[in-house]
Amino acid sequence: MELFKQSGMIDFMGRSKLAAAISLLVVVLSVVLIVTRGLNYGVDFSGGTIVQVKYETVAPIAQIRQQLAVHPLFADASVTEFGSSEEVIIRLGGSSGSIESDIGDEAAKVLQGSGAFEIRRVDMVGPKVGGELREKGLMALLLAILGILIYVTFRFEWRFSVASVLALVHDLTISVGALALFQIPVNLDVLAALLTILGYSLNDTIIVFDRIREGVTQLKTAVLSETINDSVTRTLSRTTLTSMTTLLVVVMLYLFGGEIINAFAFTLLVGIVVGTYSSIFVASPILLYLGFDVKAYRARIAEKAKQAAERERMRAQFEQGTL
Repeated sequence: MELFKQSGMIDFMGRSKLAAAISLLVVVLSVVLIVTRGLNYGVDFSGGTIVQVKYETVAPIAQIRQQLAVHPLFADASVTEFGSSEEVIIRLGGSSGSIESDIGDEAAKVLQGSGAFEIRRVDMVGPKVGGELREKGLMALLLAILGILIYVTFRFEWRFSVASVLALVHDLTISVGALALFQIPVNLDVLAALLTILGYSLNDTIIVFDRIREGVTQLKTAVLSETINDSVTRTLSRTTLTSMTTLLVVVMLYLFGGEIINAFAFTLLVGIVVGTYSSIFVASPILLYLGFDVKAYRARIAEKAKQAAERERMRAQFEQGTL
């Protein structure tokens, strides 16, 4: 199925310098945001306690804050609406130090008189556990990138591998920069979204690279930019359809999925848009900058085919007893 048919070849590489300048600017701004504003680590990574409270009517946030402020345990707590006007989240910087003291019970006592409510959820993560989760999350991202580097190197060649990894770093940097800009809480669900972006963006890039490799061996031209333009043009309809359908689902999740998956959906939303862009305007031009040689690649492919044919001939002779 094609969204549209392209009669001619689009000169994507002719716009590669402008795209590179835009990408570099956005990446630098993202790094500046990450360094200056920092990431808003959620309870999963920073440690702390979350108490989710559901009221039968509209939650009186001002009264809740007033009642919590007089209790030593909740003096520094933050209260925010959660998904609807009837639910609130109470966030604490630490967990209960006493085994006999249950934070949910304490919150219920403090909130008495603020209306009819129920304590729906209490999540506690210690600072040490949060630090370990943060380190392991970063390690998971690095290992995923390393695995991708090895996989693409074996499937294609090292220039394709470097180009795909740089495109992934581009996508992750901009996605994390957006999290820093809007101070989205970074929890395990956001980490899952970042890992999903790695897979999604790589899938798009591999599709384009596979078509480029096919074009290098089949097209008559030895000019890499023309081969890339032809390959990207041929995959454009498929890329657009895939991105639009995925984006539609993620937008619905963001709008109607509720507060609990808001950060996850937002991260995916940014990552899908940036990943689709990078597979065309970041990954492919890097092959040009790395000096990929079409003629040398064709010679290597021809040599491998010759060696394979020779092995097949020798195997046939051995089976016939003529070797």
